Amino acid sequence: MEPSVMLVLAVAGLIAAYMAWNIGANDVANAMGTSVGSGALTLRRAIIVAAVFEFLGAVFFGSHVTDTIRKGVLDFGTDDLSYELSQQLMYGFMAALLAAAIWLTIATKYGLPVSTTHSIVGGVIGMGLYIQPSSVNWNKVLEIVLSWIASPLLGGLLAFTSFIIIKRVIMNHPDPLQKTREVAPIMALPTFFVLGLALQFKALKGFYSNLDSAGIIDQSEWLPAKAGTTFNPLAEGAWIPMNALLAALAIGIMASLILWLVLRKYEFEEEGYAGVERVFVWLQIITACYVAFAHGANDVANAIGPMAAIYDIGTSAAGVLSADQVEVPIGLLLLGGAGITIGVATWGYKVMDTIGKKITHITPSRGFAAEFGAATTVLIFSMPFLAVPISTTHTLVGAVVGVGLAGGAAAVDFRVFGKIAASWVASLPVAGFGSIMFLVLFNGSPTNLVIVTTLSIAITLFAVMRPEIGLPPLRPFMISDTPGRIQASPDGEASTTPFELFHDHAVMVEKTVEAMLEAVAEAVAGRDPTEKIRLTSETELQADILKNKVRKEIGTSV
Repeated sequence: MEPSVMLVLAVAGLIAAYMAWNIGANDVANAMGTSVGSGALTLRRAIIVAAVFEFLGAVFFGSHVTDTIRKGVLDFGTDDLSYELSQQLMYGFMAALLAAAIWLTIATKYGLPVSTTHSIVGGVIGMGLYIQPSSVNWNKVLEIVLSWIASPLLGGLLAFTSFIIIKRVIMNHPDPLQKTREVAPIMALPTFFVLGLALQFKALKGFYSNLDSAGIIDQSEWLPAKAGTTFNPLAEGAWIPMNALLAALAIGIMASLILWLVLRKYEFEEEGYAGVERVFVWLQIITACYVAFAHGANDVANAIGPMAAIYDIGTSAAGVLSADQVEVPIGLLLLGGAGITIGVATWGYKVMDTIGKKITHITPSRGFAAEFGAATTVLIFSMPFLAVPISTTHTLVGAVVGVGLAGGAAAVDFRVFGKIAASWVASLPVAGFGSIMFLVLFNGSPTNLVIVTTLSIAITLFAVMRPEIGLPPLRPFMISDTPGRIQASPDGEASTTPFELFHDHAVMVEKTVEAMLEAVAEAVAGRDPTEKIRLTSETELQADILKNKVRKEIGTSV
């Protein structure tokens, strides 16, 4: 291998690692933001859980083959790409990765959850416009743009409906805790059925693509896949394989039975709404783990897919790229998994803060409804009979807004949502123009590639990190404006000192009084105060929990 090629591959690896770090910092918050916001997980535990499941999904179930032209947005109309075009594509993929990664860094700096998939697609579109404008598949681009509207709407609708059902069936019941014992196992069945099915069709598609069809299903006449070829549940025109349905149903029934057995004998420390939320804590954590696992299995390709194409060109004897698919070495999957893990551990709290706290008030039951709505939406759009690429980020944000709207429009901060939506619209053009700019600066020169890449990453990181240099450790989840949540101390764990507990208790009491006054104001104004009364009860119970912890710490029964 020539030294210049080795240099190009080394720089490409640096860009891919930087992109993976950004994916971890921005996109992984989709999985854990609501869990941290509701108090189901502390920040530190959320980071650990996300890191583990993201890494497992990326390394063990990340796609071992990848489309060379991400999501089919480019079509060069030939099976064998020429040497000249392949060399242009090699630099083009690096430009697309670098532009998308820098955009993600900027978005993360301001806590804006954007789609990493749409960012890299925007970079690829820019690359295509520069290299060969006629190659851009504008129908696919339109499909992506329409998904900006469709996925948040459906995610929001499903989350809204889920939480309304929870409110009416459980929260409005005279004995909500007893009703939870009865209803939660029933709710677990469709929840785990969806997660089980989504796991097979969304998270494990790369795993399935490496298996022989004869080893998975014997009766294949209803599945349009040729005998002796690899079996892929996402094959065009395929319906849902029966074994996938049965496996998902078995998972749902098993989870429902386990939860029923546990709740039948479980003695709750908290009563009323606090006890109800305790049940939803575990359901929310499980759905969050699924989202993290599926994200690692799928979105590692946003960093490693282009890198695999670059590696294929650089190591090819003829210096050309396959027009169809390329193998992804396990080393690249390890690189992507490690980058995502480091990203969520070092910078993931910013977007978690936005999703979990700034859009609307999140409790475990609300967080569960949002994650269930998002997971179901992703599953629906991933089904073989539809197979429309959507953004998990857009879907989850829409689901969080939907849960907020279940408590009234005033419960949602539409200013924050407006900024997020604007960043979605900006992703494609910003990454596209950035990709074109970097292609011009690279100019097909390894020397230019090294200089431009090094300076671009260094300047970007210095610009976004400089205000934080020299500051004391960040406390992203201190006492906030969101009532009903036990806050975190600087190390990310729940407050433990008596004074911290007493301080948090005082804040909860203040929030209780505020909610009580708001309920009175609603009643005086002739509006329904039910939601404010429920909020008062929730914060009062949280205050009681903290008060009991204070008593335990100082050793008094007063």
